[in-house]
Amino acid sequence: MSITTVNPATGRRIRSHREHGAREVEAALARAGKAFAAWRKRSFAERSRALRSVAAVLRRRTAKLARLATDEMGKPLAEARSEVGKCRLVCEHYARHARAFLSDEFPPGSAKGTRVVFEPMGPVLAVMPWNFPYWQVFRAAAPALMAGNTMILKHAANVTGCAKAIERLFIEAGVPEGVFQALVIPTGRVAALVADPRVKAVTLTGSTQAGRIVASQAGAAMKKGVFELGGSDAYIVLSDADIDRAAEVCASSRLLNAGQSCISAKRFIVVRKVAREFEEAFTARMAARRVGDPLDPATQVGPLARADLRDQLHRQVRASVRLGARVLIGGHPLPGPGFYYAPTVLSGVWKGMPAYGEELFGPVAAVIRVGGEDEAIRVANDSPFGLGAAVFTRSRRTAERVAARLEVGTVFSNDFVRSDPSLPFGGVKLSGYGRELGSQGIREFASAKSLWMA
Repeated sequence: MSITTVNPATGRRIRSHREHGAREVEAALARAGKAFAAWRKRSFAERSRALRSVAAVLRRRTAKLARLATDEMGKPLAEARSEVGKCRLVCEHYARHARAFLSDEFPPGSAKGTRVVFEPMGPVLAVMPWNFPYWQVFRAAAPALMAGNTMILKHAANVTGCAKAIERLFIEAGVPEGVFQALVIPTGRVAALVADPRVKAVTLTGSTQAGRIVASQAGAAMKKGVFELGGSDAYIVLSDADIDRAAEVCASSRLLNAGQSCISAKRFIVVRKVAREFEEAFTARMAARRVGDPLDPATQVGPLARADLRDQLHRQVRASVRLGARVLIGGHPLPGPGFYYAPTVLSGVWKGMPAYGEELFGPVAAVIRVGGEDEAIRVANDSPFGLGAAVFTRSRRTAERVAARLEVGTVFSNDFVRSDPSLPFGGVKLSGYGRELGSQGIREFASAKSLWMA
């Protein structure tokens, strides 16, 4: 059996990758266990040097890695280069701070001679998506490996080349065999990996549907899991907002990665007093973004990653329009080869439309008008998702007040939501549980052991 990758900008086949057989999977699991026994004994300094070496290889290979991501999932080349650079930063961040994050704790009020230590868990299975084929992997791998674990990657099929490239990076960096491995297997074989006693924990980034399935498998096996799932981030534009800035930030966030991001802006909740002004400014900026060949430096918006993703997005748009949404721009697939969709703004969106309650994974924005701050917060929270949100206001006090009432994992003011190595990242509700990045991210895959030494 094989997995074939396709260039979403052209619709043409890139190459076929042979799936790993049962014996190869067994060998990988055995290597991961053997490597863990040695890797966990390495000092933080030794693991830090290894991760810094990985960062150095990322720097050297940036151009080649970026081109591969662009070919396999369609993001503009400049965005792909930026993604590789962010992977380098997360490696350097944990190489620098892992020791402090996992230092022994002496809890206030505890008895003399007690402390809490943090120990690695073992091989971690990472099930990762295609939309950020490097960043999603490294933001899980850097903390997990610095904690002393090993990792087995099951990547999305359409970025199999990226998965193999990441494994080669670790080999080139001199990281010991078995510490990081990539398996080429279909989704149907993940359950057996989750159930295998040699796998000690699971991390997954992907759809809520995929998260439900793998989380249930991990739960049945009594294994720790971190799940970063879907999102329908609300960007609230209040009456005192800087409309020009809000429009620019909102357009940039909605169209990053062609809108294929869990934390990109999706619902734009705007106070009626400034709604018309915002819609005009926002629509103009969405229309001005250049859609085209992701290898062209002038391109700002590339294709969607797969034909089925474009078809699903168009079904959501058409259903919303049938229920009364107005198309200000776009609203259709673009003609020609590849899986392109026109940047789209829907106005007059209300509860009951797909654009209101579902995640729109593509360059489609839903504008929802509200009467004021309280209604804006109610609408923002009226979602099964809770990953991120942003609020636009000239008052920091107002931003703090609104942020405190939003049911999400991350809130930004006057800027677009994004992950950062220094801050914990994750969601609530159907956006998942557990945290990546920051000190919490590394502790997710470290066992806390209490010691009482009399």
